[in-house]
Amino acid sequence: MAFNACVALSLTNSQLFLVSSMQVCSGFRSSVACNVRCRPLKADAVSIGSRFRNFGVARAKGQKIEDHSLLDDSMDNTDDEQVGDGRPKVPERDFTGTAYVPVYVMLPLSVIDMNCELVDPEDLLNQLRILKSANVDGVMIDCWWGIVEAHAPQVYNWSGYRRLFQMVRDLKLKLQVVMSFHECGGNVGDDVHIPLPQWVIEIGETNPDIYFTDREGRRNTECLTWGIDKERVLKRRTAVEVYFDYMRSFRVEFDEFFQDGIISEIEIGLGPCGELRYPSYPAKHGWTYPGIGEFQCYDKYLMKSLSKAAEVRGHSFWGRGPENAGSYNSAPHEIGFFRDGGDYDSYYGRFFLNWYSQVLIDHGDRVLALANLAFEGTGISVKLSGIHWWYKTASHAAELTSGFYNPSNRDGYAPIAAMLRKHGVALNFTCFEMRTVDQYEGFPEALADPEGLVWQVLNAAWDACIPLASENALPCYDREGYNKILENAKPLHNPDGRHLSVFTYLRLSPVLMERHNFQEFERFVKRMHGDAVLDLQV
Repeated sequence: MAFNACVALSLTNSQLFLVSSMQVCSGFRSSVACNVRCRPLKADAVSIGSRFRNFGVARAKGQKIEDHSLLDDSMDNTDDEQVGDGRPKVPERDFTGTAYVPVYVMLPLSVIDMNCELVDPEDLLNQLRILKSANVDGVMIDCWWGIVEAHAPQVYNWSGYRRLFQMVRDLKLKLQVVMSFHECGGNVGDDVHIPLPQWVIEIGETNPDIYFTDREGRRNTECLTWGIDKERVLKRRTAVEVYFDYMRSFRVEFDEFFQDGIISEIEIGLGPCGELRYPSYPAKHGWTYPGIGEFQCYDKYLMKSLSKAAEVRGHSFWGRGPENAGSYNSAPHEIGFFRDGGDYDSYYGRFFLNWYSQVLIDHGDRVLALANLAFEGTGISVKLSGIHWWYKTASHAAELTSGFYNPSNRDGYAPIAAMLRKHGVALNFTCFEMRTVDQYEGFPEALADPEGLVWQVLNAAWDACIPLASENALPCYDREGYNKILENAKPLHNPDGRHLSVFTYLRLSPVLMERHNFQEFERFVKRMHGDAVLDLQV
């Protein structure tokens, strides 16, 4: 997958990382929500942590696998007198004998180029062997619409992916594959850019309403508006038909990998960064954390839907977007629509937010119905972003603009979970490694609460009896972050024994391959699998 999604710049020791080595969402100075599959973070957005200043140079490109020190040093030999970066030991739970949670690792964004060719296969093979040595269960890869169907409708090129899949199969690893119908990159400073297919871009030049649009008329080319799901504006096909044809082509092309179980899961991209949400906080339009974002419903197709809904309700004058919802970088208390007691909770506000959030749910419903036809018998998942800023306010403004109708007096995730249950689809959620207390170090005014949000979504999924998966929102290399993931993955004293169905690590990189980092990662994998470790701090 691309990256995506991200959190406030109050990065703690458990969240610091080398910008030059990692791919995370561009422009996301602090956002948690973007599937860090979407784009690289700009180098000026983060201060580099001192703990990474003394890291050695990453393994030289082309170094043979048998020469790699990581394969010669078991993590059980790690010095048990030091935890992470030398801080005092902290108590840890013993996960020995607990449920086995599979661990996958996201592959780099640039592993397949725009010609659909595998980039540097020898180096990738070496890294995959190292991952195999840590007993990871498999890897995750984005299958980019903009690469595969780049030049003409229904002309697909899967060549690079076939070579990659064969490599993974030879190592007896499994695959999570993302149907990525969104743009990767596109901001200044991005070193990976995968646009939508060229033939779609050409359509957008004459009909820009195929894209999500804000109140000022700015178009967002990250993905197609859900307003054209049933409109034949893509060379006589609807958007949903385009998605289905792509998924069906993939299923036919890689039938052997489905038959032998190598492809264990398909994640369906349903919006920007592959997530089921509106593109409400785009950096390209000036958004910075912790802005509330803006509603994205002003293309002519969604406005037509809103007008029709208002007429059915009997109040045709409600067929408009809120006029007092602020701008991308507003705070809730500054805005009439989102302030405590504001218009979000008025008769009109409730009508609009019900419609806005239902459009999101209906989009997921339509695409997943066809995904189940294309991938019958294979596990399917959908990713939700962790919009944790302003969670401790009444309106939850950032969630509302993203399409999650989740103010303090309403559970906005239960309807989404119910829709996923209808299709037998798992929910993949981010920010499992984040601590609420950390968010107050840099942006206390954001009133963020990632732990509260995780708990709410976790319960929404389990109450609906659907599998819950997760991935970290920011690169994680130390024990503190891993311990937080483990605590969420296997909740203590859960009377029903519930736990994550799978965890996907963001992502394979030179920094992860540093000796100490990889030893910590290998230790984390053991504990996720329920295996014993020798240096448990109790």
